[in-house]
This record gives sequence, structure tokens and C-alpha cells, in this order.
Amino acid sequence: MIVQPIKTNVFKEGDDLFGFITRYFKKLPERAVVVVTSKIVALSEKRTAIIGDEKDKERLIRSESEFAIPTKYVWLTIKDGIVMASAGVDESNANGKLILLPKDSFKTANFLRGKLRQKYGVKNLGVLITDSRTAPLRAGVTGVAVGYAGFCGVRDYRGLPDIFGRKFKFSRTDVADSLATAAVLVMGEGDEQQPLAIIKDAPVEFCGKVAREELHIDIQDDMYRPLFLKLPKRFFRE
Repeated sequence: MIVQPIKTNVFKEGDDLFGFITRYFKKLPERAVVVVTSKIVALSEKRTAIIGDEKDKERLIRSESEFAIPTKYVWLTIKDGIVMASAGVDESNANGKLILLPKDSFKTANFLRGKLRQKYGVKNLGVLITDSRTAPLRAGVTGVAVGYAGFCGVRDYRGLPDIFGRKFKFSRTDVADSLATAAVLVMGEGDEQQPLAIIKDAPVEFCGKVAREELHIDIQDDMYRPLFLKLPKRFFRE
């Protein structure tokens, strides 16, 4: 698998997203995945805000969240079924504004896939829209798929044998987030100015229609749900 970031000009609020993407791809090969950071998708939709103070910011984060609680550093939120900091509301590379997450990243990914397939004459093509997230008890951020189209986001091993013939009961690979992590690693988080990438030879199953709920796990079934309720107090150092 080859992940190639694309250096671009600065994407400005209200710019045409499809026109911007096609400016940097002379052609697209079959079985490629085009990666787009959620920030420029949001900017194309003018999903920005100017706030007056922290109370305004709090109201905005709460309005963007399905669930929100304050922590020592950021708001811990759930948005679109994903645990993330501050509902994705971000001040970095925003030129004094706050940038929100896109309205519907799955819908945008599907739209871009259709237009890109038509323009470049390819059949099998994926589009992946990425953001960043943290993981409990781990420093730093990794990539996360906030929307995608053209490939299956999960590889299911349940019922299949391992190398010794034992059948898997639970194992599934999160394909979409794995690709997002690889892409975000090379696209960068700072001033790299690489909001696009292309993934070639990705080990994915291309498909025409994505089940957008395939990555979702109900909170009642999530294995991590009881973890922090059971931690001893020594883990909660100031």
C-alpha cells in the first residue's frame, strides 16, 4: 500500500471542493482511495463560527454534540457516533475562526466519488474524509474516518478459521479508520499544507454502496464502557 500526501495551495472558505481536488490530480488509477481532510470539506460548506468568549464556545460545542462533558483540557463529546474532543470544533489552521465538522461526510464522500469516477473514467474508486482523534491512555492523535464511499469499512473475520483452525468469534478489522490513520500520519497536523492524499494498492473491498452504520457499536455492547468506572483512584492524578 502506498500513501502519498498532496501539497496544495491554501483552501479558502467557500472554495469549490471538487474543483480544488481535481486541480491536483491529472489522472486517477483504478482501485485508488482519494483522501480529503474534513477541514476543507467544512470550509467548502462554510461550516465556521466566530465566538466572543468561552461561553459561546461551550454553547457551540454542546449544540454540535450528542453528548458532552467537560474535562481538564477539552470537552469530551460524542458526535456522529464517534468519541472525540469538542465535537470536532477546531481552532487550528482556521485563521481566527472555529471550524466545525462537515454536515454529512458520508454524503459528501459519495458525491465526490461519483464526480471523480465520471471525470477520470475509473470504476473502482474510494473516497475517504478524515479527522483526528485521541485514544484513552495514549498520547497524541491518530486519524479517524468521518465519512467514506466506494469501499467496505469493515473486514469481518467472524466464523472464519485462524491458522490453527479455530474460528474467530469477535474479530473484525476497522478498515476505514486504519486507512485514515495511515493517511493522517503523512498528511500531517501542522503547517504541512497537505489536505489531500491518494492511497494506491489499498487492501480494501471496493463496493458501490456503503453501510454507514457498519462501524458503529452500541454503547451497551462496547467493551470499554465499564473500564473507567472500575479504575482505582491512583489513576486519577492531578
